Amino acid sequence: MQRLAGKRVIVTGGSTGIGAAIAKRFLDEGAKVCIWCRNPDNAAKIKAELPALSDVICADVAEPGEVDAAFARSVAALGGLDVMIPNAGISIRKDFLNIDRADFDRVMRVNVHGVFYPSQLAARHMMKADGGAIVITASTAGVVGYRHYSDYNASKGAVLAMMRTMAIELAPKVRVNAVNPGYTSTPMQDAEYSPEMLKRVNDIIPMRRHGRPEELAGLYVYLASDEAAYATGGIFTFDGAESVGSAATTL
Repeated sequence: MQRLAGKRVIVTGGSTGIGAAIAKRFLDEGAKVCIWCRNPDNAAKIKAELPALSDVICADVAEPGEVDAAFARSVAALGGLDVMIPNAGISIRKDFLNIDRADFDRVMRVNVHGVFYPSQLAARHMMKADGGAIVITASTAGVVGYRHYSDYNASKGAVLAMMRTMAIELAPKVRVNAVNPGYTSTPMQDAEYSPEMLKRVNDIIPMRRHGRPEELAGLYVYLASDEAAYATGGIFTFDGAESVGSAATTL
């Protein structure tokens, strides 16, 4: 439909899972897209799969110097910036009493600092230009409690709080929204859950399955498009009605 024709977009964490699905759908909708990722092998793979990408950059979003360099390179490749999608994130499944301090720090740096650094650069650029949109990948973990993920839950709650203030301060020129995926079939999910655990989750999600990254991508298209010109400060949940109950949070 070319709903994003001419839009210039950066997607962090864009080589796999939700980020890769967003990049593919945005290209199909006419956008110019740069991807950031940390793994060189994943970078090479997504570049081969999506040759229309404007650039694929290896950068750690937790490191401000790497973010600064990646941002400058992306803006040069795209010729500007209209949409920033801070999507990179990590999780480590451990009980609260067993979380290593180094792991806690890493989760917070990637999931919170890794949203703040690129979003601030994008917002400064957009405020000086013609405006734009920032669409943050948060999580239902930011609004309900999940066992074994207290650090991840904390990081996503922080991101949602930051998004609300960003939306107020950057309006009316820059729109800022968050997408809250629930259980979604991604490499990160598959790495932490056994097949038996995945089945238990599916059994208690009202839709009886995980979401698919390509299904989520359509929501990002809408929020990045001019159709969402009045949407800012919103949290858009996509979880098959899982978070309106409580059973899945006990796993």
